[in-house]
Amino acid sequence: MISANNVTLRVGKKALFEEVNIKFTPGNCYGIIGANGAGKSTFLKILSGQIETTNGDVVISDGERLSFLEQDHFKYDDNVVLDTVIAGNARLFEIKNEKDAIYAKEDFTDEDGIRASELEAEFAEMNGWEAESDAESLLNGLGIDTEYHYKLMKELDGAQKVKVLLARALFGNPDILLLDEPTNHLDLDAIAWLEEFLINFENTVIVVSHDRYFLNKVCTYIADIDYGKIQLYAGNYDFWYESSQLMIRQMKEANKKKEEQIKELKEFIARFSANASKSKQATSRKKALEKIELDTIKPSSRKYPYIDFRPDREIGNEVLTVDGISKTINGEKVLDNVSFVVQRDDKIAFVGGNELAKTTLFQILTGEIEPDEGTYKWGVTTSQAYFPKDNTKEFDNDYTITEWLTGYSEIKDATYVRGFLGRMLFAGEDGVKKVKVLSGGEKVRCLLSKMMISGANCLIFDEPTNHLDMESISALNDGMIKFPGVELFACRDHQVVQTTANRIMEILPDGSLIDKRSTYDEYLENDEMARKRTVYNTATDEEEDD
Repeated sequence: MISANNVTLRVGKKALFEEVNIKFTPGNCYGIIGANGAGKSTFLKILSGQIETTNGDVVISDGERLSFLEQDHFKYDDNVVLDTVIAGNARLFEIKNEKDAIYAKEDFTDEDGIRASELEAEFAEMNGWEAESDAESLLNGLGIDTEYHYKLMKELDGAQKVKVLLARALFGNPDILLLDEPTNHLDLDAIAWLEEFLINFENTVIVVSHDRYFLNKVCTYIADIDYGKIQLYAGNYDFWYESSQLMIRQMKEANKKKEEQIKELKEFIARFSANASKSKQATSRKKALEKIELDTIKPSSRKYPYIDFRPDREIGNEVLTVDGISKTINGEKVLDNVSFVVQRDDKIAFVGGNELAKTTLFQILTGEIEPDEGTYKWGVTTSQAYFPKDNTKEFDNDYTITEWLTGYSEIKDATYVRGFLGRMLFAGEDGVKKVKVLSGGEKVRCLLSKMMISGANCLIFDEPTNHLDMESISALNDGMIKFPGVELFACRDHQVVQTTANRIMEILPDGSLIDKRSTYDEYLENDEMARKRTVYNTATDEEEDD
């Protein structure tokens, strides 16, 4: 068990947390939510001991091991991947190294033998002999193939490093597991594996995530950070949302009744305070009036942008035809004879772990790069707006936000442009901020403003939820659902994919394409059934061979 007792953290004069008391118990998964800047990641660092509190303390039950997801992707660059994972249990890794060092001695003494025996006993008690197989199982589950297990960390790309660090945090069955945005940079298959792992995890999990579907799947409690306080709600994210909205409605209704009562009492007092026969009753009403207190309803610190993609013209019947496109990147064939036709009502989600293939296809369709083979053709009534995964080039300039967006607007009017920025929570003086100094989330909101102001009827998104908070993701999800045009998108957020797409395309590792007209959940269900049929048929064939 881990608990925060009267925890206060002040940064300068501002109190980020004020006398927080909360207890996290085994067998539960707690989702930490709150607006940007509320202190979600900071609170995890307080729990893990990385940040000291101004007042109060954090207490962990004796003998319990805490593990947390590290964010420094370069910290273990000179370490072997498998060792990096096993070192997540520091004591076990220390025993393993000391034991190996003793056995490597040429002058092995009696004292060495006694020490080695002690270490072997502790090693066995900690399931040390299963350490390598357990670490390999975690890596394979997250999509790190065996060929990478004995490579150095610096030989892996960024997404692979994230998975290794996650495996390191999960390794060795920690008593308390702290995860800060664990689904970032994970593909949907790896997220699904992590969901199942956490659902079956029997100890304490505390997780910060902006993925609503993930929180709904794994959480038994939601801890909501607002105005420096943490309110605990039983249930998952949807239960929290319904409960918090119900609580506000109940408080408003209670206040409304109190306001009506106050009005009646004031009217009675005004009418009869000068009447001798009613003076006692008027005095009694005054005392009753003084006792009535309205509930203080603080507005949430959460802010929701307004995302509304409105096409300037209706799309025709001919949208997009892709015919035999192939492309090789750095010697790897990522697209192999890909062909499909897009209909006017299509909202197509590109799924699967082949991220380079998806990005490459989008870059070809937007004219950024040329295919090695094949062609594509957009219909004459179409206009496209593109959200790239890598937006570095977009913001490598000295423009202010307003100047930057004006460059993409047909109407060169600052007031008109600021209207779009205002919808994306850039208010007042924010318009004169330089785009090169914006945060990741601010840059994403700028790009969404650009897509809104374009009036395009075909939208292409490559991982648009990266860097966004939950409120912005919810707004984007709503905007994508309402959009009357065509959408082609890749997204790691399960809920966005499930609620938006009516057609699923998966680019396989060999560059070929699976194309299904269905929702994402239907696609996953059919895919799982197909895998089970394959396993069954394989087993049956083996039995017949025997």
